[in-house]
Amino acid sequence: MDGELISVGTEILLGNITNTNAAFLSEMCARLGISLYYQTVVGDNEKRLKEVVKQACDRSQVVIITGGLGPTEDDITKEVTASVLGYKLVEDAHTKKRIEGFFKKYIKNQGNKKITENNWKQAMVPKGAIVLDNQNGTAPGLIMEQGDKKVILLPGPPGEMQPMFMESVYPYLHKSQPEVIYSQMVKICGIGESQVDDEIKDLLRKQKNPTIAPYAKIGEVHLRVTAKAKDEKEAKKMCKPIVRELKARFGKNIYTTEEDKTLEESVVELLSDQGLTLATAESCTGGMLSARIVNVPGASKILKEGFVTYTDRAKRKRLLVKKGTLAKEGAVSAKTAKEMAKGGCFTSGADVCVSITGIAGPEGGSKEKPVGTVFMACCYQGDVNVKEYHFSGSRNKIREYVTVSALILLRDTILQNFKRK
Repeated sequence: MDGELISVGTEILLGNITNTNAAFLSEMCARLGISLYYQTVVGDNEKRLKEVVKQACDRSQVVIITGGLGPTEDDITKEVTASVLGYKLVEDAHTKKRIEGFFKKYIKNQGNKKITENNWKQAMVPKGAIVLDNQNGTAPGLIMEQGDKKVILLPGPPGEMQPMFMESVYPYLHKSQPEVIYSQMVKICGIGESQVDDEIKDLLRKQKNPTIAPYAKIGEVHLRVTAKAKDEKEAKKMCKPIVRELKARFGKNIYTTEEDKTLEESVVELLSDQGLTLATAESCTGGMLSARIVNVPGASKILKEGFVTYTDRAKRKRLLVKKGTLAKEGAVSAKTAKEMAKGGCFTSGADVCVSITGIAGPEGGSKEKPVGTVFMACCYQGDVNVKEYHFSGSRNKIREYVTVSALILLRDTILQNFKRK
């Protein structure tokens, strides 16, 4: 099936909010084997929205529209789409009851609130449409079918849209596929997007079925291998040689082939498997690395301590960095990073410590050490590996890249000292 996405909202066009819905739905459609050829953002304008919806319905089998299902006057997605498809709006007693129940709970917690008349607008649905209950809000989702075409309306807030899609729309679209779709994810770290692309360009050029879809993440590249077949067994069989070839090409840079496993999960798993404990010593990241580690269930088994030593005094007191090192080399230096890592191991008693010290900006840089200069070290049972990095971007972006790079450095160090059991 082919499809397209329409995101409704003037606030998206103005840049007031980031369109995360489109990114999420694109990935989900790729999993389902739906080929997306168009994505459109349109404001809350009846004429322009009508043109966009009509054009999408004329050329695509699946049209997914997000936003504009609320109770206010500028929420017109449902009304415009029903008009384009020739549906009449009628009150849905089930939806009205759910809205009423939602507000009874809401008013109980917010005594000064009341149900206003415009909220009942959300109980009006196209006659004959499939109504999707909203477990996290008041606006229901809707599916309108016309022959082989499917027009799906979803609420705009991601906290409402994503659960509704996964609970109701994903199974619905999955059943509509004439073939079984099977995907295998290959997640790569330590190699940039352009290098990954160059390594697999021959595979991308000749691909038909299965296909490889690259996704660039911060510090990572994900490759989704997808096959269509008469059944799942056959689709898995088709994916297997492609995954095997990717493993041969990228080797240890592949940290997982599991859909939901994160880089930090793979690192915690490695540490646990090797019976190692960890400490983190951070400066410019301010605890971002330890937070990523703590996100993993079971991290308490391997994480001993997390140090955030933002000042020179903290580096000396908590991590035993020498006063002379800070005076001569500076806080942002290879020697300071090395002493931070060694001191972190000594102070915490951990087997491994990763240290980070750098300049995240926007100020604080110099000609010798511009903004984005970062030194990291990983101390593994006394041996220290020090790396120098240069990142660019905003303060937050630099800190995110640094955190991922520290996870990769930690992973590489463990693999270099890997002990088979």
